[in-house]
Amino acid sequence: MIVLVSLERERADIVDRFKAAIRNTSEVMIGYYVTGDADFLLIVTARDMEEYEQFTRRFFYENHDIKGFKTMVVMDRVKASFALPIKV
Repeated sequence: MIVLVSLERERADIVDRFKAAIRNTSEVMIGYYVTGDADFLLIVTARDMEEYEQFTRRFFYENHDIKGFKTMVVMDRVKASFALPIKV
């Protein structure tokens, strides 16, 4: 799942605290600090929606630094590549 997270305030201590939470949470596979409508973009794994709901309650709802989050469920991975288009 892809999750867009907005923080209550964008202060250095809040950002650093949330970065630490991301690093210490096994369900978060990838985390990006981003610009735009959200503050963070997370790639989260869960076995099923029940497990994801438990994760959201623990990780998002109990964190007072989080203003809100939006979840997008990946239906199909169309392309996944980390290769750089470098011509040799």
